[in-house]
Amino acid sequence: MLKIGSVVDGKYKILNEIGHGGMSTVYLAINEKANKPWAIKEVRKSFRRDFALLKQSLILETDLLKKLSHKNLPSIVDVIDSDENFLIVMDYIEGNTLEKLLRENGAYPQEQVVDWAVQLCDVLRYLHTRENPVVYRDMKPSNVMLKSDGNVVLIDFGTAREFKRHNAGDTTCLGTQGYAAPEQFGGMGQTDARTDIYCLGATMYHLLTGHNPSEPPYEMYPITKWKPELSTGLEKIILKCTRKNPQDRYQTAEELMYALKHYRDFETKTQIKCRKRVFGFAIMLFLCLLCTAFSVGFRVAAQERTRDEYALLLETAGRTTDTLAACALYIEAIELDAARADAYHAYYNRVVEDGTFDVDEEELLIKMNMSAQEHFKTFEAKAPLEYADFCYEIGNAYWYYYAHEENRKTRALGWYEAALSCYEGNGARSLAYGRCRLYVEIGSFYKHMIAAQIDGTDAGIYGRYWSSLSQLKALNDEKPDRELITLRMYHEIIVRVTEYARYFMDDGVPYEEIMAMFDSIEADIGKMKEGAMPAVLEEIEKIQELRLLADKIVRSTYK
Repeated sequence: MLKIGSVVDGKYKILNEIGHGGMSTVYLAINEKANKPWAIKEVRKSFRRDFALLKQSLILETDLLKKLSHKNLPSIVDVIDSDENFLIVMDYIEGNTLEKLLRENGAYPQEQVVDWAVQLCDVLRYLHTRENPVVYRDMKPSNVMLKSDGNVVLIDFGTAREFKRHNAGDTTCLGTQGYAAPEQFGGMGQTDARTDIYCLGATMYHLLTGHNPSEPPYEMYPITKWKPELSTGLEKIILKCTRKNPQDRYQTAEELMYALKHYRDFETKTQIKCRKRVFGFAIMLFLCLLCTAFSVGFRVAAQERTRDEYALLLETAGRTTDTLAACALYIEAIELDAARADAYHAYYNRVVEDGTFDVDEEELLIKMNMSAQEHFKTFEAKAPLEYADFCYEIGNAYWYYYAHEENRKTRALGWYEAALSCYEGNGARSLAYGRCRLYVEIGSFYKHMIAAQIDGTDAGIYGRYWSSLSQLKALNDEKPDRELITLRMYHEIIVRVTEYARYFMDDGVPYEEIMAMFDSIEADIGKMKEGAMPAVLEEIEKIQELRLLADKIVRSTYK
């Protein structure tokens, strides 16, 4: 064990022990020169026969944390490997775990729990949207620290892993029973983002009720069974989080975050719907008793009224100058008639109209995805190709218009994959299908490229990537997409050539082919300049500046 008062690595003075576990001890230390406190986690080698295996796990944990940067995550600053022990130097977080606070204070008010859960959703959203998504897998009160400022920090990444598609063999018995999702115990599928959603649901259950799901009766009842005053809207959210089948849970941390921020709205909506159903049933019963013979006429009239209301909503949205208000009207039209495609496509056209798909517009999409999941199923069942086109359009909204550069391709890929699956399932071979297939190939390249470089399996992938880019441009030449999409596609092609010129050369992409692509782009943008809007001219100017740099890099690389 480290001695109190000793100095580690010539700069970290040990002040006192602040935590002790089965395989490690955590100390408070200070860097006296910088006057900054740190936490040092020590694992002694002499106490572990399997230390080599443990060390490998610790290195994986520290390597993973070094890649991450988020206000609700600790930072690793140093790793010290000596003959006697293995030390990890990290941020010192002053506070207590939620588990300790639960033991001392019991269950917490729902507003406080919701605030913590929203913060944890933001952490999970960050982890799940990395280029190589990170699945945490051990969310529970003992792994969440509450700081004095009211913010929480997620600690202990010993069971976290980078998600690898189709790698089902890595999910054996990891996590804490009671909080862990069924798929964490092997044989029930691979862990993914929805696993963390289950664990967060179980954590909220414990914080709200004071009943530990890892203790008898080992079951999570509706939270109002323990505390009737709790929100039924929040109860529904937790029940959905902890469904056994991952498909029945929230599919992303963003969906869950939105639900938590509006949990009272869900409760109110449910009550209103119930009243409407009771009132509607009473009216229908009265009408049936009054005049059964006219039931068919009423049904036809109702259908005509629905069509009129739908058309009015679309017309009103089209005249509305505020984009968010217009999109809300489109969503209302979708809820009125989920099988018609007009409102879906109008929503897409409106959000990309100004050249940017921003966070507020995305939140409406998330709301649509949550509250209208049954509508989406109806849309897909009754108009599968129109549904595929809509998924493809939302993929484009993320790929070319989304405000956050680092998350664009990751979020777009899921929509493209859904569209491609629907196109192929219905035998479609349209131009949109061809483009969608190429976006899936390109998105998969971005997603797996770094891992392939690390593994040394990247030979040949750049040539295939170049081929996909070339085919995408050829399809766009055949039938050009929106001006901004075309220009941003050209911008991406030139940027990637500057980044991967050496890799393209190694994979056998001819120099002449790259230069011909540049010339074709130059000719296209020359035609687009005439009478162009300022936003288009700005994109063209960026492309022309990049072209000069790309020319130099390609010539230098290929000599």
